[in-house]
Amino acid sequence: MLPIVTFDTSTVFFNRDQTHPGRLIVALNWHVDELFELTSQQRSQFTNEVALTAQVIKDHFHASKINYGIYGDTVSHLHFHLVPKMPGDSDWDDAFVNNPENPLYLSDEKNEALIKELRAELEGLYETIRN
Repeated sequence: MLPIVTFDTSTVFFNRDQTHPGRLIVALNWHVDELFELTSQQRSQFTNEVALTAQVIKDHFHASKINYGIYGDTVSHLHFHLVPKMPGDSDWDDAFVNNPENPLYLSDEKNEALIKELRAELEGLYETIRN
């Protein structure tokens, strides 16, 4: 994972596997295992940051749908996988594969360019909702 931006309660990471272009991870900035361990205010802020990130992904990559995954079986730290989906995807109308057999890795240059674009969009949208 490559860090993109840090918000009040979460950090957004670029998933190196871009089988689904725009797949990001939003991880809580402190350790808890479960969503219910957050206070109502923390949960609200965290899910607002997840929703903001999903909006940027959907707009930037023209996704038809965003899949949200919360697992944590082996990584015991609260985080969302945000996976943009399109009707032509091989797993459309099904859950995304978390660890595909043939992941799609982009070049370092392509990763850096996408991260720069997404950071600007995320920071811009975040500022509009904070003011």
